[in-house]
Order: sequence, then C-alpha cells, then structure tokens
Amino acid sequence: LITDFKSLATQNLKMLVLTAPGEKMMDIKFGVGLRRYLFEQNDATVYSRIDEKIRQQVATYLPYIQIKSIEFDVPEDMPDFYPHTINVILRFRIVPLQTSAVLNLEVDSNTN
Repeated sequence: LITDFKSLATQNLKMLVLTAPGEKMMDIKFGVGLRRYLFEQNDATVYSRIDEKIRQQVATYLPYIQIKSIEFDVPEDMPDFYPHTINVILRFRIVPLQTSAVLNLEVDSNTN
C-alpha cells in the first residue's frame, strides 16, 4: 500500500525500468525492459545502453524525477553468475518534493 508521494515516485520508477516496451497497452514505447538484457555480454557497452535507455525513459515519462547516478553491481567473486542476474542501483531526486531516494533492483532469470 503506497501512502506517500516518495513511495509513489519510487514505485513509478521501478515499474518504468521493469516494464518491457510493448507490454503496456496504449503505449508500446513505455518501459526499459531490464529483463531483456539478462543474456547480453557482460561489458560496458551493455551497461551504457541500459543507462541511456533508463535516462531517456525517465525524461519522457517521469519528468519529475532527476537521475543522479546509475550503478551496476556485478558480483566479482561470481563472474559466471552474470548474465543471469542484473543488479542496478538508481540514485535519483524527486524534484517537486526536494528529496532524494535510492532504488535497488535485482533482476534474474527466475524473476516473473
């Protein structure tokens, strides 16, 4: 149950990142589709594409959110675990509320 605007903004960002393009009816361009990157190569190019897609989607659909940083956490002690898991840490500012927040998303091949 969402009871405040900070939680609502965080939930909206989470849904934007997790929704695959074409999944939302009436707006086939909505969404980053983080899950579709699970089996890509583990390199900076993929992270750059994800970063760019997140920033573009936030600017279009959540203009009240300002992305401060996007970090990718890949377990160095388990390099073979990737590409079956992507952990993204989004640091952002909710402009109307003048507050900052962090969203940590972990997507793996078992996530529905």
